[in-house]
Amino acid sequence: MIKKLGKIDALLLIIVLILVIFGVVMVFSASYYSTINADEGPFYYFQRALQWAIVGIVVMIIASFVPYHIYYKLAPFIIGLSLVFLLLLFTPLGIEINGATRWLGVPNTDYTFMPGEFAKVAVIFGGAWYYTKYVNRTKNFLYGFLVVIAAALIYFYLIYKQPNLSTAIIVVITALAIMFFAGVQFYKIIGAAVVGGLGAYFMIQSSGGEHMSRITGFLDPFSDPQGAFFQTVQGLLALGTGGLTGSGLGNSVQKALWLPYAQNDFIFAIIGEETGFIGCILILIAYLILIWRCMLIAMRSKDRFAMLLGAGISVLFAFQVIFNIGVVTAMLPPTGIILPFVSYGGNAVILFTFLIGVMLNISRGDRKELAMLKRRKHEKERAA
Repeated sequence: MIKKLGKIDALLLIIVLILVIFGVVMVFSASYYSTINADEGPFYYFQRALQWAIVGIVVMIIASFVPYHIYYKLAPFIIGLSLVFLLLLFTPLGIEINGATRWLGVPNTDYTFMPGEFAKVAVIFGGAWYYTKYVNRTKNFLYGFLVVIAAALIYFYLIYKQPNLSTAIIVVITALAIMFFAGVQFYKIIGAAVVGGLGAYFMIQSSGGEHMSRITGFLDPFSDPQGAFFQTVQGLLALGTGGLTGSGLGNSVQKALWLPYAQNDFIFAIIGEETGFIGCILILIAYLILIWRCMLIAMRSKDRFAMLLGAGISVLFAFQVIFNIGVVTAMLPPTGIILPFVSYGGNAVILFTFLIGVMLNISRGDRKELAMLKRRKHEKERAA
């Protein structure tokens, strides 16, 4: 069966496995002190991270064997389902944590589901489906541009109201990227990005001065080191004390109740403290390879749907990494975006490993086609 399907992109698979395993180790290192303090035991997050990692790897392997063409048929259903999930957040089914309602509870369990994460997948599949099914509409202002922008704005509003501005922005960026790769004129995309950015700015400004100051305060996080920017400042201290080689795995000081939720969106700060500048560079190289392989698979694909899927997935991973590291290094305002495959989070691990499985399946088809072309060329040369 593997021979018929073609070989997968081994480098992409290896990089993802390395990131997942490294993520489990770092989640344990970043969290054990806080869980001991909370009487949950040192292995609380480690066990759950390991569980999700195993499930994620299984999902990735299964997805790598599922023909990606099936998602073309399922895309409209996925779009509708994602909108239903987002709307359910505004019902009693929505779970509020730390002032945000971003979760739906799974009945009879303590597990939760984040519709915002699922929306990222829905936008990629939906955009790839639309611009493949209606390829002739690409240059049409109404159906090739405004319709998709309107759909992206609906997603933006539903996610922004949770509130979850960072995820809303990533969803819109992903939609714009798919439009670009589909062939929508670049000036339209730039215009939409500028107008959307101004609109988001005025929405944030109208929501209150405190909210606005939180967004812009990253420019000087030490202006309120004990308040709104406590986590940012502690993250910078962790990065700064790591030096070139770090303090060693398990030896972080900031995770000792100084850096809140160190195993989540600020795990890169602990990586910097324990593995140093060298560790940070290596993790960045791993992500660059991952994004490069995804984009290469997309660009090599002769199938328009596969190309758009791959491009959307590549852009999603790129901006997840940019946003997360940008926040930890105080180059961007606090967003709550996690580091793919490394930060703790069951929803994200499952969805991201699933997307990698899709990329691996696309690579199977591309390698099979490339092998067939080479074989035909060889047969023609022999016949000549």
